[in-house]
Parts: sequence; C-alpha cells; structure tokens
Amino acid sequence: MKRVVPLVAALALGGGVGAAVYAGVSGGSSSTTTTTAAPATSTAQPAAATTTTSNLTQIYKNATPGVVDITVTQGSTGGGFGLGRQQTQAEGTGFVYDSKGDIVTAAHVVDGASSIKVHFEDGKTATATLVGKDDSTDTAVIKVSIDSSELHPLAIGSSSGVQPGDEVVAIGSPFGLTETMTAGIVSAIDRTITAPNNYSISGAIQTDAPINHGNSGGPLLNSSGQVIGVNVQIDSNSDGSEGVGFSTPIDTVKNVADTLISGGKVQHAYLGIQVGDNGNSGGAKVASVVSGSPADNAGLKAGDVITAVDGKQIATADDLTALVNSYKPGDKATLMVDRGGSTKSISVTFGSRPS
Repeated sequence: MKRVVPLVAALALGGGVGAAVYAGVSGGSSSTTTTTAAPATSTAQPAAATTTTSNLTQIYKNATPGVVDITVTQGSTGGGFGLGRQQTQAEGTGFVYDSKGDIVTAAHVVDGASSIKVHFEDGKTATATLVGKDDSTDTAVIKVSIDSSELHPLAIGSSSGVQPGDEVVAIGSPFGLTETMTAGIVSAIDRTITAPNNYSISGAIQTDAPINHGNSGGPLLNSSGQVIGVNVQIDSNSDGSEGVGFSTPIDTVKNVADTLISGGKVQHAYLGIQVGDNGNSGGAKVASVVSGSPADNAGLKAGDVITAVDGKQIATADDLTALVNSYKPGDKATLMVDRGGSTKSISVTFGSRPS
C-alpha cells in the first residue's frame, strides 16, 4: 500500500534494543505506522545535462557548512523493578538560517524533544533549544549559542518562481549518512500535502531528487544554491525514495520562521470544512462542516460546492485550500456556492485554526 512518510529517522535505545525503526503517518490520517528500516535501494538520479558536475560540486562546497545533522532525544523512563531506562532518539536535518544561531528544520523532527543536539560539518556539536514550531506547515526553528563567525547561513531563495523542470539538489542525513547530496528536478508545483496536525500544506514542491528517512528538515536548493524548500515527506510503497518527494515551499517557511524568531504567534485562517473535488463540474465540494466553525456560522452545508472566493475561481479542493491559506484570521471573504442547482453568495469571517 502506498504511504506518505515523514522523513525523520527514529532509533530506539536502551533495554538491548538497537534496531532502527521509522514512524510515518499513513495517508494523512491520524494513525501511526511503524516499520523496520530496510536498506536503501534507490539509485541517485543524475542531474539534468545542463547542470555541470563542477556546478553541483560548488553548490555542495558552499552549502554543506550550513547544513546540520540533528539528533533529538524524546523522553525517557526511569528504571524500577529491574527495568532499565529507555530513550528514543530521532535523527533529521536542518540548516543555518541566520548568523544569530537560528536553525530551520521540520516540526516533526523536534516533536516531543527533551533534548536537541546539532552536529556541524566541521565536527562541532552544540546543544540547541526550541524557539518554536508550527505543525500546520511542518516548520520549526531551533537555536544554538555559537559565535557568528562559525555559522554559515544558507542563501534563502524564493519558491514563487519555481517551475517544473528546474534543477534542484537535496542535502541531508539519509539513514544517518550526513552531508549527503542528491540531485534531480522539480517534478511538479502547487501540490497539497498533509501536515503533522492533519491540516493541509498548500504549494508544496514535488521533486525526484532522492530523499529518504533522515532528510526531514533539510534544504532543497536550486541551481544557484539557494534554499527553495524544506524536505518533509516522500510518497512511497517501500518507505524509501521512489522519486516522489515533497518540500514545504520556502516562502511559507520564511514567513513562519521569521514570526517564531521575533517571538510572535503563528496563526492560520480557518474555515472549518472538509472538502473534495467535484469531478468534471469543477469546484470544491463540502463533505462536512465542523459545528460552531466559521463555515457553520456562515451557513455552509455538506453538499455545497464552492466555485469562487472573492471572485477567484475554484476548480479543485486544492485551489480552495491554497486560497484559504492566503487569508488571515479575522479576514472576510465572499464565497460563491452552488447548492442544489442554485447559486448563493455567502459571506464568511475566517477564524484562527485550532491547534
């Protein structure tokens, strides 16, 4: 069965346990499936011919000092009645965001962390603290106290101009193999993926650059060495790379990271409906409405088909998700709704997404 898998690698320690296991959320649901890690079998795909080997080598030399390996300890239990203490360690990737010690990674990498260790390319190790995280975009910021002269922030690009066919590289720690670079292209843009809290992340970048467990939180770089996304998931039948990976777009990540670093609270517009595509007719069909939600208060009902928001046409459920994500809590919008063959105009005030 095909599974959408977050890319953090988890290692159970203590009590004689030494097998690597990888936990992933299946199909965007709230259930968790744990599978024993298998050896990586995917072959790294070569970059397109227009990207020269020397350019890839230069990107690697410039970027790896700013890419970090992250080891997270997730709690422990004390020994009683002869039982030993047990800890769970998870491994992921991150990258230096600024010269103040802020590091960006994926939220699910540091979820439940009792301690966070950051390992740099030059061999240095530092303890990090959690600045904050936003599960709705699978984005987190951690911080290390290191002299700015020893930090190498990566160049931040923009995801707004990314196009299918653009050459990209991913750098991270797949299966614990630090400073690993793989290359490929942007396979598609504007994908919608499921966040750790089961809300939707719109505008995700799909890539065939091989990424695996341990790549979570690492950068997706363009051919100029700029970060355009943060690697968070793969779609796979085998729990390993099959050429279908997803990155949270850097424009989304940057907004969240800047808010967290400044001490602000990340908020997302909330409508309170579950929707699906409406087949060839177009629009987003409402499957259910959350009681007491902004949608409920505005009078939306299951079976309604939303065809436009503030004059912008809605062809698919993904279109609606992306548009809602462009608003802020408190914003007002006018929805055009098809209900039983008649068209209605419904005004709604967006709420703040529940945690």
